[in-house]
Amino acid sequence: MRTTRMRLRRGALAAGTGAALLLTAACGQAENMDDQGGGGGDDTGAGGEVTIRFAWWGNPDRARMTQEAIDAFNEEHPDITVETEFTDFDAYWDRLATSVAAGDEPDVITMGGAYPREYGSRGTLLDLAEVSDIIDTSVYDEAALANGHFDGTQYGVPTGVNSYGVVANPRVFEEAGVPMPDDDSWSWEDYAEIAAEISANSPDDVYGSEDPTAPDTLDLFADQHTGSGLYTEDGGLAVTPDTVEQWFDLTTGLVESGATPEATVSVELMGQPNPEQTLMGQGLAGMTFAWTNQLQAFAEASGDDLVMLRAPGETTEQEPGQWLQASQLYTIGANSDHPEAAAELISFLTTSTAAADAIGSDRGVPAVAELREHLEPDLQPVQQTEYAYIDRMTGLIDGDFVIGPPGSADSPSIMDRVNEQVLFEQLSPAEGGQQFIDEMNAAIESS
Repeated sequence: MRTTRMRLRRGALAAGTGAALLLTAACGQAENMDDQGGGGGDDTGAGGEVTIRFAWWGNPDRARMTQEAIDAFNEEHPDITVETEFTDFDAYWDRLATSVAAGDEPDVITMGGAYPREYGSRGTLLDLAEVSDIIDTSVYDEAALANGHFDGTQYGVPTGVNSYGVVANPRVFEEAGVPMPDDDSWSWEDYAEIAAEISANSPDDVYGSEDPTAPDTLDLFADQHTGSGLYTEDGGLAVTPDTVEQWFDLTTGLVESGATPEATVSVELMGQPNPEQTLMGQGLAGMTFAWTNQLQAFAEASGDDLVMLRAPGETTEQEPGQWLQASQLYTIGANSDHPEAAAELISFLTTSTAAADAIGSDRGVPAVAELREHLEPDLQPVQQTEYAYIDRMTGLIDGDFVIGPPGSADSPSIMDRVNEQVLFEQLSPAEGGQQFIDEMNAAIESS
């Protein structure tokens, strides 16, 4: 069976690099939605009533949605009190590391990126087989469920799913007189030619594509061309210098043809993560690679109706390389005093229509097909596009899943640094390929 791997969102984990390893690090005080403080999961009253702690990252809007879902949960489970703790993404990992070091981790722990492997391998997370009578893993999309599985153990279930692909602006295509591609048959060569044609037929500040270089895109490209993405199952680097060189050959060719911007523009955009600051967000690009959950932000920033396309090369290379990724994972602390209550909460949050009504796709498009069908009638047009793409990809993606090893969270910053040198011709594609491999191996070995 083909292998699908864990992909880290571009830049999503870079700022929190190593936080999961700093198990004795200091942390800031996280906000508590209920102003109840840490509960520790002790019994709170007679009749079997218990209190569990639920930790996650986010903002006040997510807090409101989460509380609505918990209120619905309490209607069904009045004997379980849920104390919620949230903070911003970077502070979350510092707080969690300190809690684990003190033996005071929450009962329900939100995970993401490469962190499940780090915490699971240290014995921090519960094997969900111990609560299989409560959490039925068969209801989740298989590819997304694999995000929480390694070393033969299921440690987490997806809060929702995203998928990677090409965001395209039909208006830019139309104004350039270029037809939209058949994304069931196009190749990387087609992508390059289409992007160059759009640039040639558009104003000087409009490009066929933004620079597509990112760990996610390289992972996809490598999988298509070699059958292996960035990482091995035993926690090493699978991609080779030759494959990275092929990638840089492609991207430098895009610059030379005018399909993507000159180096100065692309490097400046590397430091502009907000959608409204990208070329796609400004309505100045025909195509860019992104996640489905970014589609709405791009559409709102540009004011255009955007679409999601299957990545080039999926049917023309050695094998498909696209994947579904869990937006986040819900896990249970291995030392929880109330794993059954924690499992009840996780099951409710991820499979109940009441929770779906409260949370929507805030934590990703639901990983349960029935919930997607439940929500679809009330979706906005851009959300309908997102859901339809997830449904389509679910039918096209198969395989097992390999989570990136500790150190892999450095991949976005390493890729940006090496890509900048290649774009400015300070490194050749071959030298850039070797430099990326060397720096990635050093990051993994030092973690």
